[in-house]
Amino acid sequence: MLAKAMVRQIRMTPRKVGYVLTPLRRRTVAEALTLLSAVNRRAARPVAVLLASAFANAKHKDPTLRAEDLIISKAVANEGPRWKRFRAAGFGRANRILKRTSHIIVELEKKSHGA
Repeated sequence: MLAKAMVRQIRMTPRKVGYVLTPLRRRTVAEALTLLSAVNRRAARPVAVLLASAFANAKHKDPTLRAEDLIISKAVANEGPRWKRFRAAGFGRANRILKRTSHIIVELEKKSHGA
């Protein structure tokens, strides 16, 4: 792992964020950012910002790096804390609503030129 970036408690479910992250794994940073610009999902914007942050972290370590030299080695969306809310139901009861949050982690590594 060359660089890492993490965002915590994003107000989206991990499953929906995972739909955006899955096609990005093992791609270069340049390809992934291009792909994210065309994805029509709400999770695409925070993932793109996070990926740019991870690339900036890598560039801070080695200023000669380019976006084509790095691949996404790890991209996961873990479950964060759930916000518990209640909604009125029939017969004077209350139904529980769980508003899920996500922790998103992106790790980058140098591209191996042998493959």
